[in-house]
Amino acid sequence: MNYPVWIVPHIGSGWVIGLIAIFHIMISHFAIGGGLYLAMAEWRALRTGRRDWFEFLPRHSKFFLILTGVYGAVSGVGIWFAIGLAAPEATSTLIHNFVFAWAIEWLFFLVELTSAAVYYYTWNRIPDELHLKVGWFYAVAAFFTLFIINGILAFMLTPGDAWLAVAGSGQEASRFFQAFFNPTYWPSLALRILVCVALAGVWALVTGSRIDETKQPELKADVIRWSVRWLVPAFFLMPICTLWYLACVPDSQLELLRLGISTVGPGSFSHVTRAVLVSTMASATILAVAYLVAYRKPLDFSFGYACAIVFLAFAATASGEHTREMLRKPYVIVGHMYSNAIRATPVLVRGQRISEVERFNRFGYLRDSIWAREGHDRASETSQSPSNDSASTLARGELIYRGQCAACHTLNGYRGLRRLMRERDLTAIRNILTMLHDPPEESPYRAFMPPLVGTDDEIDALALYLDSILHKDSSQTQSGGKIAGRH
Repeated sequence: MNYPVWIVPHIGSGWVIGLIAIFHIMISHFAIGGGLYLAMAEWRALRTGRRDWFEFLPRHSKFFLILTGVYGAVSGVGIWFAIGLAAPEATSTLIHNFVFAWAIEWLFFLVELTSAAVYYYTWNRIPDELHLKVGWFYAVAAFFTLFIINGILAFMLTPGDAWLAVAGSGQEASRFFQAFFNPTYWPSLALRILVCVALAGVWALVTGSRIDETKQPELKADVIRWSVRWLVPAFFLMPICTLWYLACVPDSQLELLRLGISTVGPGSFSHVTRAVLVSTMASATILAVAYLVAYRKPLDFSFGYACAIVFLAFAATASGEHTREMLRKPYVIVGHMYSNAIRATPVLVRGQRISEVERFNRFGYLRDSIWAREGHDRASETSQSPSNDSASTLARGELIYRGQCAACHTLNGYRGLRRLMRERDLTAIRNILTMLHDPPEESPYRAFMPPLVGTDDEIDALALYLDSILHKDSSQTQSGGKIAGRH
């Protein structure tokens, strides 16, 4: 608990990151694929002599500049704000290990923003050949931002054995390239390029649908059909690249996906199963609408159809990204840091390398907490001098809940503990916590929940706190005593 815990009622901090991230992904991937779309469309118009395209392209580039330069940039800042509050320890790790990669990515981002503005504001002001070069310059700069950020995102799922071998030793910088070009780097890059190209076509359908078919029927038909073709590579190549990607993911991280798929037969759809089905069905619906309406009847393709395709693309992208995030569980950086910021790899403490799980179990989770609330000093003491005071014990339990549970759970909303632990008494709650503290090998919880750490007294305090929020009326008579048979 080196940082304060950010509690977001009802939805949890994870959903704050997720909602901002999906909005940003829809725009940032369009910023990459859309730059390629504009450059190729302008090149195609010049090659074929279709001057009517130069009435559409400036309008599309204005839409492109506003969406990517304003909403994309602001949502990108929003992601940094959210992850800095929700997962500060993981954010710090990514910054320290990839500080120069971040610097290079931001440099290319500045080049990207500048060239996008130059591209739009120089329509019909500079020679066509020079303007096209500006478009290609933007497309290359945008691709390099993807090239860099993809390495960092893929690292969180597959940091690689070389980096994990030195994690926590202070020698992580010596494994920079092994961490960056990690096992899932190339399949992840291929998948993201396909998404970028597909979203370029999806967003182009929005501006293309606004062309007046009564005044420019040939232009609208050509723009709509050409934009639909940008969806084709994703539909045919994405299944292949997905299999390539999954083949590079460690077996331990595929357990949750296998568990989700295995529930389809019995009809019990898990969280992962629903996400995969939504992504698949949304993608199939996009293909059907794009072909049956947009490609076959381009003049009938309205703005409403375009918005429907954007919504379906949002659903498919959100579900796919959510599934990818689920593969990391119970880690935020696989093999190194759990989702509650506890490090799984040994770290250097007073000249000795020891895992935080072992250290917290031996000496106590709250001992080194610098963010224990003022007035509850005893909440940060070790188990050698436990407090018998009811209020102090509940305070200790709340601090453990905030530090170890609140990253994934809320009290009343998403993954709400009141709902998950309803109708359980104090003994049952303590038994569950004991199982999470020392999960057996066959326990399904190992696939998606980090181990609960702390001394016996701290686990008791957490049990009493959870019991107090579940059974407020009876908790006062139970919270002062010890839990029988806890050892």
